[in-house]
Amino acid sequence: MEATRNAAELARAGRGQMVAAMAEAGTGKSRLYFEFKAKNQSGWMVLEAFSVSHGKASAYFPVLDLLHGYFRIALEDDARMRREKVNGRIVTLDPALEDTRPYLFGLLGIVEGDDPLSQMDGQVKRRRTLDAIKRILLRESLNQPLMVIFEDLHWIDDETQAFLNLLAESIANAKILLLVNYRPEYSHHWNSKTYYTQLRLDPLGKDSAEEMLSALLGDNAGLVPLKRVIIEKTEGNPFFMEETVQVLLDEGALARNGVTHLTRPISELKIPPTVQGILAARIDRLPQDAKDLLQTLSVVGREFPISLIRAVLPKADEELNRMLNELQLGEFVYEQPAMGDTEYAFKHALTQEVSYNSVLLERRKQLHERIGAAIEALYANSIEDHLDELAHHYSRSGNVPKALEYQERAGRRALQRSAYADAMRALTAAIELLMRLPESTERDQRELGLQTTLGPVLMITKGWAAPETERVSLRVQELVETGGTAAQRFSLLTGLFGTAYVGADSLRREIGWSKLGALPASSRSRSSSSSSTITTGRLRYRPGNWRQRNVTSKMA
Repeated sequence: MEATRNAAELARAGRGQMVAAMAEAGTGKSRLYFEFKAKNQSGWMVLEAFSVSHGKASAYFPVLDLLHGYFRIALEDDARMRREKVNGRIVTLDPALEDTRPYLFGLLGIVEGDDPLSQMDGQVKRRRTLDAIKRILLRESLNQPLMVIFEDLHWIDDETQAFLNLLAESIANAKILLLVNYRPEYSHHWNSKTYYTQLRLDPLGKDSAEEMLSALLGDNAGLVPLKRVIIEKTEGNPFFMEETVQVLLDEGALARNGVTHLTRPISELKIPPTVQGILAARIDRLPQDAKDLLQTLSVVGREFPISLIRAVLPKADEELNRMLNELQLGEFVYEQPAMGDTEYAFKHALTQEVSYNSVLLERRKQLHERIGAAIEALYANSIEDHLDELAHHYSRSGNVPKALEYQERAGRRALQRSAYADAMRALTAAIELLMRLPESTERDQRELGLQTTLGPVLMITKGWAAPETERVSLRVQELVETGGTAAQRFSLLTGLFGTAYVGADSLRREIGWSKLGALPASSRSRSSSSSSTITTGRLRYRPGNWRQRNVTSKMA
């Protein structure tokens, strides 16, 4: 806390600081920042963003969370209202930032009419989008110091990582305190910065662990042996210690009657050896209705608004509130402040994980589908905000058509945002789902559309001559022989050209130059010479000329 306070004072004085808390699960990363924010946020604008376990497949997930908070965009706001909020905030902040609007509109999915950036190079668009967000935060810090918190970076997506790297490079002379936390498996390149501080949160030492247990259990001398056993089993992990005490209270091994005391000998206590085992035991002891609710919430996600809970689990308000209160009393979930709607969150990611794993597979599938349908109904006017969630839930249900629809939409949106790695994952998942549908002409045409979209993405992410790119080009060639638009045939031609030119000799041997001419009659012509000419619209290339500089320049 003291190290973070020192960093905050430097940041407030215009010497921006970055503080990182690194620790294993349950050691207190989130709690540290929660306590710091609660005691030190006066005079600061606080912006928070969270990563989630499936967030690596969701481009800009935490960045969008941060932007929604900054522009005060509510879930129920339609596109017009969102544009008004963004416009109003930018004009008030600084008219010189007007040029950031197209990039923000594109990222937030609120473009009106034709997208003015649709023809811009993807990498340029991505760079300028990240720069636009950075410029807004830096300009805001001139008005008031900013406390920007990014949690759980071990689940961060590539685009958010790129933004964090850019922001970290830019805060040295700004009134910005950037707080991040992560587990040890996460890696970064910030250590060399003079304004970077890393806090390693280790499990509690013996004295601190005893102090914590005294706060939980009191100072009854008869509990000293129990405290020793708990510290030994939990190895000083605060969350594990807290849950161990709670499970002993739940099962009646500990009782509070003015003074906390044991009701049975220590030798008869059965304390699970892992925090997951402790949590599973606590969940099993819940009343059945409360357990069902907790399991349903774990399928929804780490955080959940009350409106979504009601849509997924239709119960009388009185009954639902009773069960939520029971889960809060057991410290499984907490209520947290939110704009416009009451929200709840799991006390810890491990609580959600253990609860989720306790749900039988068939019921889990049904819950994922029910949650997907509830999100569609609740957020029909802002469905673009929830494509990744819908893809996540329907992909884990038995509803293949819905899963395919949202994976494809999520992939195309990621491509529109120039988030190529995320587009590749979503489009690949969509193709795998499509292959589970019965064979038909319609399926082939849909696959052709997906493959021709995936091809250029693979060229960027994997390389022109990568095996994955080759496979897509060959598959598109198979599909285009039965039809396809001029644009799709051109995509094929681009892929084959690039793959062969960069040096994929395996492709040349695989298809042979003669087969390159075996496109539909409408899209091929043959010269009298032995070499083939591929024609798509007005574009014509002879394999023999592919290594000539002028042809390469035209192709580029």
